[in-house]
Amino acid sequence: MNPFITLTATALPLRAENVDTDQIIPARFLTATTRAGMGDGLFAAWRYGPDGQPNPDFPLNQPQYEGAQILIAGRNFGSGSSREHAVWALTEYGFRAVITPGFADIFYNNALKNGLLPITLPEATVNMLLNLVEEQPDVRFHIDLPTQTVTLPDGQKSHFDIDPYRKQCLLQGLDDLGYLLAQEEAILTYERAHGKE
Repeated sequence: MNPFITLTATALPLRAENVDTDQIIPARFLTATTRAGMGDGLFAAWRYGPDGQPNPDFPLNQPQYEGAQILIAGRNFGSGSSREHAVWALTEYGFRAVITPGFADIFYNNALKNGLLPITLPEATVNMLLNLVEEQPDVRFHIDLPTQTVTLPDGQKSHFDIDPYRKQCLLQGLDDLGYLLAQEEAILTYERAHGKE
């Protein structure tokens, strides 16, 4: 995983609540066993019409949001089945963070384990961010993981919570296995001290 320390980027507004994992990445894309190309299926049912042509009303197809690395959406984002592919689709498309008033638990944990920063902010704050991005698509937000803040261009800051272990893994770009492997010297020292070697 790429380490996540800070990010200054534009955002894409998705005015939808209860976005489930099947809407994020439809089941027909789940045969893939790697992340490669997974972004092509992101929000496919909303992004494309029945004829396969891009839906011009969907934000991912609107040029003013091209290159956005932050997704802002409604509450209960990532509900439904526990498909890790949903996080893969978001990261492969180019998103590094998702801001909502609340996430489904399994999606939230899958995001943290795959380098996507899930940020929970109060609903009023999220609605304000959605309005701002729709009015000014080029507005850039600054996310600082060490201080756990999202900063607006005017300097206004919002604090978010994150589990300290998951925060450390994101800062170092490590998944659970990578974290354990990074502790090899400490493990060997413990084993030597306790006659395990």
